[in-house]
Amino acid sequence: MNPSTAQARVIVDELVRNTVSHVVLCPGSRNAPLSLALYDAAAAGKLTLHVRVDERSGGFLALGIAARTGRPVAVVCTSGTAAANFHPAVLEADRAGVPLIVLTADRPPELRAAGANQVIDQHDLYGNAVRYFDELAVAERRAGQNAYWRSQVCRAWNAAYGEWRCGPVHLNVPFREPLVPDGKDGPDDWYESLDGRPRGARWTELPDFGALPSFVVPSARHGLVIACDAGVRAASEWGELHGWPVVAETGGLGLGGATAMSGGAWLLGVEEFIAEHKPEQVLCIGRPTVFRQVQRLLSDPAVEVLLVRPDSDWPAPAHNVRQVGQWFDEPTKPSDPEWLARWQRADAAATDAVHRTLAAEAWPTGLRVAEELVRGLPQDSLLVVGSSNPARDVALAGGLRPDVLVHRNRGVAGIDGTVSTAIGAATVHRGPSYALLGDLTFLHDINGLLTGPSEQRPDLTIVVLNDDGGGIFSLLEQGAPEHSDSFERVFGTPHGADISALCAGYRVPHTLAESLTEFRAALAPRPGLRVVEVRVDRSRHRDLHARLRAEVAEAVTHA
Repeated sequence: MNPSTAQARVIVDELVRNTVSHVVLCPGSRNAPLSLALYDAAAAGKLTLHVRVDERSGGFLALGIAARTGRPVAVVCTSGTAAANFHPAVLEADRAGVPLIVLTADRPPELRAAGANQVIDQHDLYGNAVRYFDELAVAERRAGQNAYWRSQVCRAWNAAYGEWRCGPVHLNVPFREPLVPDGKDGPDDWYESLDGRPRGARWTELPDFGALPSFVVPSARHGLVIACDAGVRAASEWGELHGWPVVAETGGLGLGGATAMSGGAWLLGVEEFIAEHKPEQVLCIGRPTVFRQVQRLLSDPAVEVLLVRPDSDWPAPAHNVRQVGQWFDEPTKPSDPEWLARWQRADAAATDAVHRTLAAEAWPTGLRVAEELVRGLPQDSLLVVGSSNPARDVALAGGLRPDVLVHRNRGVAGIDGTVSTAIGAATVHRGPSYALLGDLTFLHDINGLLTGPSEQRPDLTIVVLNDDGGGIFSLLEQGAPEHSDSFERVFGTPHGADISALCAGYRVPHTLAESLTEFRAALAPRPGLRVVEVRVDRSRHRDLHARLRAEVAEAVTHA
């Protein structure tokens, strides 16, 4: 057996022993030893293998699977720019705390020094975005190799699963030729035994990092809970028990409970209301990224901020965080029932104003599409929400239901790889899956639709809100009338892409829903991967949001 084949087989075997059950493989020449070992392991039923020809899509596919399973997923590629194309997914996994094991094949040192083909410097390629980096020594026929390879896989898995926080790790693996089995590929044709521990055990057993969390202790009567993607249900239970309003970045309906604010994102934007109902403390669970009004509240020097985040990378808009911990404990002061009641009255008024205003709007608008999508989701659905307008539309239109599982790439909040993330998450979700994406997000990762005939296509409906460009910028400062001359060219960026034709090229069914009736019908669960397109006029975005803010402010004032 040649050294590259032996090393690859041991690495794959130890990954399986470390509970890695999904691997995404991007084909190449230098990673051929790993490709063949992974194929054999998948054929033996030891893992599920996903093959993608685009490394950027492959990285985000792995991220989607890992985010939904909560377990490390390995992603494998050849050397050169292939490895660089994993970088966006590694950055997202870092900030979102998703466990990825990135295995990049490489040329051995003597070929790098010779300026060989497909060579870049892969040492510490991802910088401090990974929890752990190691370059394995080039495999040799000598004693001690098996233990070394297995130990390093255990170290990588341990770092990905995280003593502090899950995240990506990087193993760079230089392979010398031959890269394929040479005929003498039996285990007896090696210098030493290549067996792992008995009974399928890991080479190195690892401690349980789930014990003894540190606690955040609220100490005020008038407080507010802001829940991001993590811990929203626990936040709802805590708020209901102690009388603090709870606002979620994904909207209030997904929280459930009497203290959940359906219109919380709108309320935080009403300056007069916040001036009179400013919380003494804000208990923030997770990392807020979407709304400026949340950032303003966390930046207010008169508000104490308590963060629940299990790592050292905490958000601090005004650098005024009083306490960071892994969880929260009982408050030290009794709750004020009237405090919660005032927030509840304002929330009911704001929610009613939003629904009345949207119902009066001509179909379609982004907010109405989000509202109808969430309302029409089957029970126990997965919804992957794209960045930019979709993330805001879902929250501002009323938020998610408690029986819907949501995923958002809000680690670095980019639009990269969202189609692939959705496909990965849907692949392991046991139930119907949907995604709500803007047109630029969809087009940016349309190659995520490229799935070979041997690969699994999940039951996933991708709803594309097509406003022919960067609709999010219509709502920002650059969308103001005084910037109209430059807006379309450098912000609006109309593309005129034919999404139906593009989907046909990937052999993915496409539906154009031009009416509300057609849209509702298109949401009915169906097997396989499909795209539902809704075309909206982004020139209406800015005016609609302005009117909604005015309607909410008026309703809250008289609540």
